[in-house]
Amino acid sequence: MNRKKPSRRQLQSLCADIHPDDGVDPKEFFRPTRRTKAIDRKTLQLCSQVADTLNLVLNGECADEFLQCLQVVEVRPAPDASQLLVLVSPSSAGAAPDPVAVMHHLAAANGRLRAEVASAIVRRRAPKLVFQYVARTGTREEHR
Repeated sequence: MNRKKPSRRQLQSLCADIHPDDGVDPKEFFRPTRRTKAIDRKTLQLCSQVADTLNLVLNGECADEFLQCLQVVEVRPAPDASQLLVLVSPSSAGAAPDPVAVMHHLAAANGRLRAEVASAIVRRRAPKLVFQYVARTGTREEHR
């Protein structure tokens, strides 16, 4: 039995109009596809553990004043558990620090923060941390 896909000439001789599903195995065509890739429980646990660790490091062990006034809002996989998106915002409702300065200080401290995360989690490789500053204005959040 030949499993090769029929040529265009053979398909044209068998039908009047060619459709994308012509010549496709029905078992493959009607197989349900996974359109959305759900985040698994272990990845969510990792994100929660990283958020807790970063909150502790930023609030207690960090010597940088810019970073001490920040809190971790959320940690989510981006696109998977090897790289995590960390959303940070000012911890107090007072004057918000300059977002450019905050991102500069976070970039400078990224290695130390990643080392702290690596010591807190049990993984072969520490995930890469990508920071995003979120300025809270009233009830809505503004991503920068």
